Parts: sequence; structure tokens; C-alpha cells
Amino acid sequence: MEFLRRLKLRCIWSWDGWVATWQSEHSFRSWVWANLVSAALAFAMPLSPTERALILALGILVLAAELLNTAIEDAVDYISTEDNPLAKRAKDAGSAGVAVAAIATGVAWLVILIG
Repeated sequence: MEFLRRLKLRCIWSWDGWVATWQSEHSFRSWVWANLVSAALAFAMPLSPTERALILALGILVLAAELLNTAIEDAVDYISTEDNPLAKRAKDAGSAGVAVAAIATGVAWLVILIG
């Protein structure tokens, strides 16, 4: 029973994080819409199940990267609002992580489309 109680709490906390990020981050909402378009295309096109799974999984990873980037930004802002080169580096690295995940998704689409 303890396992189920803790699982329920983890689901609640995860949902709270999703909702808070949706409400506060324009970039997260943009990635969600981009993923919906990408998923629709992946199901509308004659792709193999493996290709479709790759596209969908990479899109979800972009969302995960954006959630982690938001967590980094919020934690840095909580600690201090002063300009600091380390804070900038942390925020820029989080943003770069999102960009790398998005590039990976784009590369997968290109390879699938070009063959």
C-alpha cells in the first residue's frame, strides 16, 4: 500500500509541474503544439512503426528537456535575481539542452523523409 500511496503522490507532483510549466512558460506551450503537429504528421504519413515511435519519443524528450530547463531557470531565479555569470551559464546550458533535443528531432525527421 505504501508503494501505491507514493505512486499517487508522484503522479500528483508531476501533474502539478506540468500545469505550472504550461501556465508560466510560452516556450513549453509552443513545444507542446509543435509536438501535436509532429505526431499528427507521423500518423498521417506512411511511416513504419519504428519511424513513428522515434518521432514520437524524440518529441516527448524535447518536452522533458523544456521541463528540466524550466526547473533550472526557476531554481536559479529563486536563489538570486542578481546577474551572475554562473547563473547565466546554467540557464544557457538548460536552453542548449532543449535546442539539442529539438535538433535531434529535426534530424530524425530529415533522415526519415529523405530516406
